[in-house]
Amino acid sequence: MVSSARCISTDPGSDAVVLLSGGLDSYTAAALAQADGFRLYALTVRYGQIHANEIDAARRVATALDVVRHVELDVDLAVFGGSALTGHGVIEHDQPPERPGIPTTYVPARNTVLLSLALGWAEVLGARELVVGVNAVDYSGYPDCRPEYLAAFESLAALATKTGVEGAPIRIRAPLVTLTKGQIIQRGVSLGLDYGLTHSCYTPTANGAPCGRCDSCQLRSRGFAEAGLRDPVLASG
Repeated sequence: MVSSARCISTDPGSDAVVLLSGGLDSYTAAALAQADGFRLYALTVRYGQIHANEIDAARRVATALDVVRHVELDVDLAVFGGSALTGHGVIEHDQPPERPGIPTTYVPARNTVLLSLALGWAEVLGARELVVGVNAVDYSGYPDCRPEYLAAFESLAALATKTGVEGAPIRIRAPLVTLTKGQIIQRGVSLGLDYGLTHSCYTPTANGAPCGRCDSCQLRSRGFAEAGLRDPVLASG
């Protein structure tokens, strides 16, 4: 089963592949895995998102974590369309993130594609786990951020890989899945993470500043307020 916070001990030096987006969630999930003794291999996918800010942030985060290797991979999902994040549709502003329905920022099958790529790399590396920063408490209606989805993908991985068939399946580590955004930020701060390196906004300004109005900005702002902290990205404003 997918573990939101594993209680079992891990061998120091074990390898894990982390999906690194440049946001605060993937940064925190990666740092928690690293604190548990995993050596990190970071995968960032340029999937056709409409701005490069998060890619730049992923590079900063990978450097801060001192990952073993950081791979940036191009898989252009914008060719298919279907998401405001890839330039097809309008990104909604000033709407409550908890509103019913799937938001326009949902990218069809994105997490399945990204996890499959990470799974392939992990099998080549002999890595034991995939690390993802998905969250099901403060999420904005994405079906591929739920614990049920992660458990199903882990079962698929056990069936679809050589390592799984041979009795050593690759696990999914999702340490944030049951935490609020405020709890996530508190965990990261306790590890000394610099959230000023991260980027969360869907529609940043020309100079890269967050819009403050999209779902992602609202959730981030709410998280820092819950944690009783000021967002370092806004500290200079």
